[in-house]
Amino acid sequence: MKTRRTALWTILVMLLVVAAVSPPAGAKKDEAPAGLKKMIAVVEFEDKSDRSRWNWTGPNPGRGMSDMLVTALVQSGEFSVMEREQLDHVLAEQNLGQSGMVTAQTAPQLGKLLGVAAIVYGSVSEFGYMASETSGGIPGLGGAGFSKTTARVSIDVRLIDTTTAEIILAETGSDEKSQVGLKLSTQDFSFGHDGKFDQTLVGKATREAIDDLVESIVQALEDVPWTGRIVKASGAKIYLNAGQSVGITAGMRFNVYRMGEALIDPVTGLDLGAEEELLGVIEASDIKEKYSICSLVSGSGFDAGDMVRYE
Repeated sequence: MKTRRTALWTILVMLLVVAAVSPPAGAKKDEAPAGLKKMIAVVEFEDKSDRSRWNWTGPNPGRGMSDMLVTALVQSGEFSVMEREQLDHVLAEQNLGQSGMVTAQTAPQLGKLLGVAAIVYGSVSEFGYMASETSGGIPGLGGAGFSKTTARVSIDVRLIDTTTAEIILAETGSDEKSQVGLKLSTQDFSFGHDGKFDQTLVGKATREAIDDLVESIVQALEDVPWTGRIVKASGAKIYLNAGQSVGITAGMRFNVYRMGEALIDPVTGLDLGAEEELLGVIEASDIKEKYSICSLVSGSGFDAGDMVRYE
C-alpha cells in the first residue's frame, strides 16, 4: 500500500511540474513579451484637403495631424516612435524630404535605414469648417441669425511592414462634428474660445479620427514580430538599436538575419521584399536607454544593417 501511495505521489508531482513549464494554450511563438514596444516611424502627411470647400486658415494640417498621431501612438504604450528630427534628417539625406515620395516602393529601403518595423504615411483629404445659415434674422439684432457650423476631418493612411514590403493596413480615419449657434453679421458681438485645439469642433473631430487610427494600427501590428537592427558589430560585441526605452532586458535572445537583394516586380515596379539569410543568434547583456550590447550565442559575420527579430 505504501509503495502504491508513493507511486501516485510521484505521478502527481510530475504532472504539476509539466503544467508549470508548459506554455499556455494558444501562445504564439513570435509573440513579443509584455512591454516590448515595436519601433515604427510616422512620415508627415500630405495636405490634399479642398480649401475651396472646407474653410481652414491655420497651419498645415498634415504636419499637425501626423504629430498628433505620433503622440497618441506613444501614449498607447505599444510603440517606440522615431523622433521627428532624426526622421527628417534621414529623409533629407535620401532626397525624400516630402512625404509624397515615401511609397510602397521606397518604404522597405527607408525602413532598413531607420531601423523600424513599420512606416505610417498618408494624406489629409478633408480638414476644416463649413457654415450654413439655418434661419433668418432676429428682431432687435439687425443682421443676426442662427447658423450650423460643421467641422470635418478625414485622413487616409497606409502602414507598411518594412521587412516584407507589404501594406498591412489601408485605413481612413474620419469624423464630423456640428454645432448650431448664433451667427452675427456685425462687429457688435464677438465669440471666442480658450484657444485649445482639442476643445474646438475641428479639434474634437481630429482627436476622434486619430484615436480610431491608433486602434487600427495596434491591431494590424499585433501579429508582426518585434524587429530591430544591428548598428555596429565589434568583435564579440554586437550593438542593437534598441534598449530600455522599448523594454529590452538582459537575457533576451534575437535571431539575426541578412536581407538579400530586393525583388522588384518588373511590371509594377513594386518592391516584393527580399530573401532572408539566418546568420545566428545574439543575447542582450548590457542594456542602455536607447541601445543594447549583445553577446554572441551562435553564428558569425554580423554587420551593421543586419536585421534582428524576437522569435
